[in-house]
Amino acid sequence: MSDELIFYTNPMSRGQIVRWMLEEVGASYETKVLDYATTLKSPEYLAVNPMGKVPAIKHNGQVVTECAAICAYLADAFPQAGLAPPASSPARAPYYRWLFFGAGPVEAATTNRSAGFVATQAQERMMGYGTFEGTIDAMEGAVGAGDYLAGDRFSAADLYLGSQISFGLRFGSLEPRPAFEAYVARLTARPAYQRAQEIDNAAIAEMQKA
Repeated sequence: MSDELIFYTNPMSRGQIVRWMLEEVGASYETKVLDYATTLKSPEYLAVNPMGKVPAIKHNGQVVTECAAICAYLADAFPQAGLAPPASSPARAPYYRWLFFGAGPVEAATTNRSAGFVATQAQERMMGYGTFEGTIDAMEGAVGAGDYLAGDRFSAADLYLGSQISFGLRFGSLEPRPAFEAYVARLTARPAYQRAQEIDNAAIAEMQKA
């Protein structure tokens, strides 16, 4: 079986999260940059991801989509990087909790808010996140409780949730609370983050010149 790892992305997308994860695990990978107007909806890519969305990866011939799933997969596929607590560790519980809190309540709450949808009080029980305010307060409590979400070391949960907070601060969808700013500053100082940003920023510059 081949150990080939292919990364499908557009640098102006959530693919930046997976780029950072790939740089953290240190695996060699091939990047395929897709264009929103053309190749993203091509038959070739729809055979990889019928949603026509990026990012996605193909590893050992198997496709993984959805940012949180890709982060969790890569953490397990490359355990030497130490980005997931061992299955027997008590830290595995907060690792799963906050990784999928980011993929569920945070993603839904912030997307709905950005799209202009605010649930009525009667609808709040229908929403997996309840309210936007409650979701953001819970996230603030999580990242403000210590340096990292799952024990005393950085994990894929920090990478995923930290990316969402970073995007929110950058684009104004999150208020700049001190806990968020301190957390993001700590995470974005990592060398793998800096490498990933350099790669994606260079790709963006090339796309803008074309």
